[in-house]
Amino acid sequence: MSVADYLAFEETSDVRHEYIGGEIHAMSGGTTTHNRIALNIAAQLQTKLRGGPCKVFIENVKVRLEVSREDIFYYPDVVVSCHPTGVQKQFVLLPTLVVEVLSPSTETIDRREKKMNYLQVQTLEEYVLVAQDRRELTIFRRSTGWQGEIFTAPEAVVEFRSVKQAMTLAEIYDDVTL
Repeated sequence: MSVADYLAFEETSDVRHEYIGGEIHAMSGGTTTHNRIALNIAAQLQTKLRGGPCKVFIENVKVRLEVSREDIFYYPDVVVSCHPTGVQKQFVLLPTLVVEVLSPSTETIDRREKKMNYLQVQTLEEYVLVAQDRRELTIFRRSTGWQGEIFTAPEAVVEFRSVKQAMTLAEIYDDVTL
């Protein structure tokens, strides 16, 4: 399937699909826990970044990557772009920060395949993985050579350095039953 055909198909599809090198893969539905965590992060970032150059997007906005000459479209849970030309009508082209809330069915993909592909994006500064079955967030930063930093304590302050914002793990997991 061509990129143009995929984008046209996605506009009318009831189910979201990720696109990897010409093939589409249907995405499963999320849980209320998954949704709450993504919403907590996006809401805090949107409130703090409003009016500035960084734009926050959630779940239904794709990120377009080109890896080894292959086009890839993922649907991260939260994405921030701080690049004026980085946001197109149907997707984000230049992500600064990407957040994936882990699901049992996608955790291995998020930790391996997506991480490997996202880290090749020149504009990406931070890749964040958030567990939904336990209080745990892992952040990978370009500035530290993509070494993971893990947070588990509710009072832990997670710094999203790429957008100069911070929030506690308690805020990220607000109204979430673990």
